[in-house]
Amino acid sequence: MSLEARNLSLSGRLAATDLLVDPGERVALIGPNGSGKTSLLRCLAGIGNCETAHLAIHSEPLDNAPPARRARLIGYLPASRLVHWAIPVRDLLALSPVPTDPGRLDMLVERLALDDFLDRPANQLSTGERARILFARTLATTPQFLFLDEPFANLDPFWVLTMRDILIEESENGRGVIVALHDLQLLGAFDRLVLMREGRVVADAPRFELEHSEVIAELFDLRREPDGSMVLG
Repeated sequence: MSLEARNLSLSGRLAATDLLVDPGERVALIGPNGSGKTSLLRCLAGIGNCETAHLAIHSEPLDNAPPARRARLIGYLPASRLVHWAIPVRDLLALSPVPTDPGRLDMLVERLALDDFLDRPANQLSTGERARILFARTLATTPQFLFLDEPFANLDPFWVLTMRDILIEESENGRGVIVALHDLQLLGAFDRLVLMREGRVVADAPRFELEHSEVIAELFDLRREPDGSMVLG
């Protein structure tokens, strides 16, 4: 059940972009601020004024899919961790156009240690706590593809590694995972890197081809030293 996108674009932010992601593939979007990572994720999720010639999962077009079907096909986590409503966490987790599997939700609550938050208003929690809650909500409907914008931001190392492992498990169960990422130390969790700059994809290859290359250093206007570290150019 591959994800196929052709000619995704957003005026002034994302040039026409093609992307093919297979089930179980973990893809990291890498690039400096303003490079188009968020715009690409939003276009994949069908949010905003994006233009597209073709966006489908297993040849099923997404643009006309009803909300319940879309919830089964894709899960989107924006970079913002804001929750404006004083809604109990348990109710926020259950917000969905489709019923969630109680067993799966219980697993996520346990893995992410959300039990103590369930009856608290979500808008009164810390940014890191909300990040874990919104991550769980995104995964709760078991979507075929996950689009996650900086899911590890504002998290303690324990939760970064926990959520990384959960995403690896999700991909091993056949879900495609596409993550906008700034922390290059997490690249080892991904199969493939898509490098972006100025709204364009400048490289798209297996991780082992790009992870220690000059291309990544140049992407951030850095220079790679003989020991592999990156320094100011």
